[in-house]
Amino acid sequence: MNNTNDERCKNLLIALRKMIQAIDRHSTNLKKKFGLTGPQLILLQSIATHGKISVTQLSKNVSLSQATVTDITKRLENRDYITRTRNIDDKRKTNIALTKNGKAILNTVPPLLQEQFTERFSKLESWEQLMIESSFERVVAMMSAEDIDASPIMVTGLMGHPK
Repeated sequence: MNNTNDERCKNLLIALRKMIQAIDRHSTNLKKKFGLTGPQLILLQSIATHGKISVTQLSKNVSLSQATVTDITKRLENRDYITRTRNIDDKRKTNIALTKNGKAILNTVPPLLQEQFTERFSKLESWEQLMIESSFERVVAMMSAEDIDASPIMVTGLMGHPK
């Protein structure tokens, strides 16, 4: 590789590291200031959007496994942010709803990092969005990360456990 390629590669790696650090910083601030992990907040927001929702549907909405969603909802229930009740028609199903405390915490937390990103990305011209998307897909391939199952949720750490 020549110096230009070396410099470009270095700049790309720095940019990737900055993105990872921005996600880490946002997650850390959320945990410190509000006692919530990113996945907990995402679940609370999805529950708020739907009012009352099953674990299965919630799992699909946030692209997390049912086991992970069940673990997170148990933690949220322990903090009195949600209620989990058995479905009247099918006792195997659990319905989840926000409590007053859950609604209150949602009114105090900042927007998720991906909300800010989505807003700014949507303001770009279509050709620029496509260029960025294609470039990121290429970077993923160069990192041999195509087989990694990932949701569009920008948080770090273990999904079911606080950092």
